Formats: sequence, structure tokens, C-alpha cells
Amino acid sequence: MKRRHIYLIAKKEIAGLSSEKTIVFAILLQVFIAMFSSFLMVGLTAMYDPEAIEGYSTVTYRVGYAGAESPLIDEFGERDDLILYRMDLGAALAALRERMVSAVVYVPQTPPDAEGPITVTLYLIQNDLQSGVVNVKIKEVLQGYEEQLRETRADRLIYSPVELNFPDSGGGESFFEFVYGLLIPLLVFLPAIVSAALIIDLITEEYQRQTLETLLSTPIMFTEVIWGKIAACEVLVPVQAGAWLILLWLNGIPVDNATAILLHVSTSGLVLILLGALVALHYRERTSAQFIFSTALVVALLFVMAVPYNPLNLVVRLAVDSIGPIHWYVLALVAAATALLGWAITHYARRVGEKTP
Repeated sequence: MKRRHIYLIAKKEIAGLSSEKTIVFAILLQVFIAMFSSFLMVGLTAMYDPEAIEGYSTVTYRVGYAGAESPLIDEFGERDDLILYRMDLGAALAALRERMVSAVVYVPQTPPDAEGPITVTLYLIQNDLQSGVVNVKIKEVLQGYEEQLRETRADRLIYSPVELNFPDSGGGESFFEFVYGLLIPLLVFLPAIVSAALIIDLITEEYQRQTLETLLSTPIMFTEVIWGKIAACEVLVPVQAGAWLILLWLNGIPVDNATAILLHVSTSGLVLILLGALVALHYRERTSAQFIFSTALVVALLFVMAVPYNPLNLVVRLAVDSIGPIHWYVLALVAAATALLGWAITHYARRVGEKTP
């Protein structure tokens, strides 16, 4: 194979990417996510962690209290955003239905040192946005009550609970989980997935538009055509991933080991691109190839994520600088597998090229 021929094919494909509306839309979507990551963080974090929206509520809520006297009343007394009203359970539930109170708490006549558990019942309005906020606030009160019960029943504890200390600064665990556990892996691996889908389109469209014969009438060989398309898709992976990391940095989100992250993403992306090229060469029809590849990709991701040092886990740990040199060994292993896959696709493309008229 001649490098110049591969370069010419890659140059042609990159120049024609602007006509791929699906790819352009996917890139613009990633740009939007990366540019407004700080803004999206508030809304998306609230979807899986309702406690994230508690800090944005300044409203004082009225809560009905029914049942026995308990230290839970003192816990409510320490809150400025919750006002407790003592009433019968029936009257409290009627007030809840009329939205005179935002929630009702019922405490049974079980002593704190009783043998059995104390079941506190919380009544809220179903499918109500306000109930989500009130639920989070009352949860904190109930956790304080739970701590009191643990102290009362401390002589029954068999195991000592493990305390987790999160740093006071940096946005807390919700910020950490969303940004470093979800947002960064999503952004840096999306270009690899998009490029893998793109290689299928680039190869199958040569068959469907019947332009392959014209292309092969030139001195360029079939394997050079395939590797030119692979090179065009592979170039996009580090370029896009690097751009997303820069945009995250501009949003005030620092990412450590950016070079190592780009190397891992580029290598993993090349594996996906080679697999996509292999599927495209076998089926030579866009719809079938995309369906088979997408299905296989989901299954493969499930298996890969079960491995301790999978690419997603490595990117997260590299971003927070919590991994040693072991990631270089993993990178070398993936690079070796990529080289083997590249050798296989070269031979397969040569066989397909010999059968192409």
C-alpha cells in the first residue's frame, strides 16, 4: 500500500464530510453539550439526584404532624424552611388534599428503645413537582431522627458503619459523579462511536452509488481505499475529543492527563472503526451493516464495562489523576489488539477487492 494514495482518499473523505448531515448534526450536538456543560450539569444532575435541586428552593413549606410524641418534632424545630403543625391524621390528610400543607408525617406509638423498628409514614401529593423538593427536605429531618434512634439502640449494633468524607469544596459528590463519571466519558467516546458509524456509510455508499469501479480504475488499490477511509474517520476522534476537553476547561472543569486520555480514546476509537469497516465490507449495504454494528456494539459495551480497567473507567480515573502507570499497560494491550485487527481487515479487504469487478 502507498501512503500517498491513502492520504488522497482520506483527504477526499474529510473534504466531503460537510455533506453528511447526520454526522454534522451529531458533532454540533456534542459542541452544545461541551460548551454548556456547566449549565446542563444543574438540570441533568437533578434528574438522577433530586437533592441537587434542594439548594435552589427558598420557599418555606408547611408540614402536618400526626401520631405520638417523638424526638422527630425537635428535628423539625431546627429547620427554618419547614413549619410543623400538630393535628389529627384525618385532618392532616384532608389539609394535604386541599394543599393547605405540603406533606404529612405520621409517627406510631412505638418507643425509641422498642425491640421492633419504628415505621414513620410520609404522605405527599403524587406526581407533584413540589413534593420532590419537600421529600428531599424531610429526608434530611428523618436522617437526623434516624441518628438519634441509632444512638438509643447503639448497644445492639454489631458492625461499625464506614464514614465517607467528601471535600467541602468542588461542588460535592453529585458534581463529581456527573462531570467525571458521566459527562467526560460521554463526550470523549462519542466521537469514536460517531466515526465508527461514519466508516460504514463511507464504505457502503461506494457500493450503493456504484462509484467503486470508477475509483478502482485509478492506480489506487482497494485496500488503499479502505485504509484511506479509516484514516479519515480516525483523525476525527482525537480532534473532536481534544476540542471537547478544551471546552470543558473553558467551563471551569479541569481534566488531568489529557494526553493520555486522547491516546486511549484514539486507540479504542480505531478498534471501533476497524470493526465498523469489517461489518461494512461484509454486508456492503448501509441499513443491514448499521443495524448489525449497533447491536453488536451494545453487547460489546456491556462485556467491556464488566472489565475492571475498561476504557470508560480508565478515562474517569485519568481525568481525576487517581490511577498509576497501569493504564499504559492497558493501552499497550489495546494497541496490540488493534494492530492484529488492522492486519485482519487488510487481508479481508484484499480478498474482497479481488472479487470486485
